[in-house]
Amino acid sequence: MTDQTPLDIAQQAMQSNWDDTATRMRFFERLADSEVYLLLKQEAIGDNLAPETIEIEGAEYLLAFDREERLADFTSAGAHHAAMSGRVLANMLAGQGIGIGLNLGVAKSAVLIPADAMLWLAEMLENAPVFVTEQPVSINAPEGFSDTLLQAIDTKLATAAGMAQTAYLVSVTYADNRQSQMLAIINAVPQAQPAIAKAVSEALNFSTDEHSQIDVAFFSSDDPVCQLLGRVGLRFDLPELKLQTRNVAAPGTDPDSPPILR
Repeated sequence: MTDQTPLDIAQQAMQSNWDDTATRMRFFERLADSEVYLLLKQEAIGDNLAPETIEIEGAEYLLAFDREERLADFTSAGAHHAAMSGRVLANMLAGQGIGIGLNLGVAKSAVLIPADAMLWLAEMLENAPVFVTEQPVSINAPEGFSDTLLQAIDTKLATAAGMAQTAYLVSVTYADNRQSQMLAIINAVPQAQPAIAKAVSEALNFSTDEHSQIDVAFFSSDDPVCQLLGRVGLRFDLPELKLQTRNVAAPGTDPDSPPILR
């Protein structure tokens, strides 16, 4: 299998320059956003998981893979596993003193991620946006964004497939003369608005760019302000949702109900 996954690319960039904070941050962001497959000793019973573990130099690790095929290559046979996002896995392991062995023996992106790094990731993901109500009095073209941060925003919005139509990045001034940057989300599914706001917040949290804040606002496409946003804003198109059918909810698919380790 030659196709690289987002984690392959991020890990190789990190490995080529361990001292670069930005590449390390991008790796952990990709880990949080990726679906991973956790190797189990036996079939999951509800939300109760019994993961396989290994011990290396006195530290305990779970075995996780970013493709089912890689898990199968590692076991050389069928094996029980649970699919979940990296953010759910980080939340599950926080404070447990357990790390993860990612893609061990099956990919160049193989890496041991220690328990303290998984705890750090869980804490980073806990940061939530603050919701306020303000009305901008002027909207202008965005300024001062690095290509790296723009790419981070684009990548993060791609994880919100089907949740909204488009987004525009602009500079704004509010009634109290506060100046800021704003990401205007168009035609967002109402129930998805908090998740989109958190995704944008994470793009900033995992960035080393000097912009420490981007306000997120939601508009309907029939709002008159959308004409101005389209003229001066930097546009992002969100991908359409590719529907997948699941017969049952697999352990770890609900971020509000992480699996229970046994």
